[in-house]
Amino acid sequence: MDAAEFRKRGKEMVDYIADYLEKIDERQVFPDVEPGYLRPLIPDCAPQDPESFEDVFKDIEKIIMPGVTHWHSPYFFAYFPAASSFPALLADMLCGGIGCVGFSWAASPACTEMETVMLDWLGKMINLPEEFLAGKDGQGGGVIQGSASEATLISLLAARTKSIRRVQSEKPELTEADIMGRLVAYASDQAHSSVERAALIGGVKIKNVSSDDTFSVCGSALKKVLDEDKASGLIPFFFCATLGTTPCCSFDKLLELGPICNKENIWMHIDAAYAGSAFICPEFRHLLNGVEFADSFNFNPHKWLLVNFDCSAMWVKKRSDLTGAFKLEPLYLQHHHQESGLVTDYRHWQIPLGRRFRSLKLWFVLRMYGVTGLQEHIRKHVRLSHQFEHLVLQDERFEICAEVVLGLVCFRLKGSNELNKALLKSINEAKKIHLVPCHLREKFVLRFAICSRTVESTHIKFAWQHISQLATDLLKTWEQNHHQQ
Repeated sequence: MDAAEFRKRGKEMVDYIADYLEKIDERQVFPDVEPGYLRPLIPDCAPQDPESFEDVFKDIEKIIMPGVTHWHSPYFFAYFPAASSFPALLADMLCGGIGCVGFSWAASPACTEMETVMLDWLGKMINLPEEFLAGKDGQGGGVIQGSASEATLISLLAARTKSIRRVQSEKPELTEADIMGRLVAYASDQAHSSVERAALIGGVKIKNVSSDDTFSVCGSALKKVLDEDKASGLIPFFFCATLGTTPCCSFDKLLELGPICNKENIWMHIDAAYAGSAFICPEFRHLLNGVEFADSFNFNPHKWLLVNFDCSAMWVKKRSDLTGAFKLEPLYLQHHHQESGLVTDYRHWQIPLGRRFRSLKLWFVLRMYGVTGLQEHIRKHVRLSHQFEHLVLQDERFEICAEVVLGLVCFRLKGSNELNKALLKSINEAKKIHLVPCHLREKFVLRFAICSRTVESTHIKFAWQHISQLATDLLKTWEQNHHQQ
């Protein structure tokens, strides 16, 4: 394919994507395939001779689309949203076209500098404390990671290095292995599984802190486990607070937890993967109060801020904490500006070496939507979640299981877990809408997340009528079966 053909095919691909997104509501939201469906549809080996673009293109509908879960469908209410917008898609195209690998400033100065500035823009939009911004000569700063899981892992590893060095300076008789064996990380019993995974990769113990009846961790619960662990000779070093938990979008009490972490020399990382985007709206910014006590903070513009995956924004108060943990300088990566103090080499802030020009997506989206356009998007989703909550509350067969703060509603039929599992099964087998469940304590709960950029009030009404009808059908057969027993 030469440049002339690329021009032609590129326009065709843009048309295809625009058509796909414009008419996505006509596609069944969840595919009809079984595991292993794809292999029989394609040859065993790559072709020896080149094939035409037409041949490849017609296989998209034949082979790929039958196995796609349509995350951007207005009938998709599962997980949390995956952001998408046309400006972000165009920026991703440019990113691929430039094709740089921005591991250092010298590897592509624009790639590094745009990222630093975009993370300052984003930090100012959510009113992050000054210490987290790079500015012209700040000690903090932001970086784009691939996902919130990576941000949690990076902060845990940086905290581990920092703690080991601190304890060794206080107690030189202890070896690194002695200290490692005694380090403990903490997170809510509602925290995402990626926090536990970070501890597993980091080779440290992790303990769950019990959440209260609003599924939030409060200061007294953390203090209790810290006191117990310190008394038995362990070294608490890391706490991951969650703002907007995955099961029910609950918020840990930062204003209680932060001072405890600061006093005990515990690194506090905040995971606001989903909820963080909402903090651009003044009415939701209070949910971030207490961030001033944190060492690191993370949220995903690729969930709710119209920037396509992957773009996970992470800030640290002291970037030397990261670079101190991960810095290696082989000759082939060195460049003559690196000691000037004027440049950031993002390879020291992350697990991989290579990185894409992801800040282009932020730049395009922030400019073409503006802060007000993005606030409108968030507010619309929150309105729609309250609309769904209201519909649930009008039906006495159902209950709401957690406070609806942002764009997630947790609900269930009053009754057994088996009944609710059967309801979810009938919803997902009908494939008109797509939902996933969670456990809140011992209850099996259905999660209804407002996801698509194009979702409207009519889709919410349709989803509720559909769920309500399936519940009616289910309860009939359920009662009959139970009478017979």
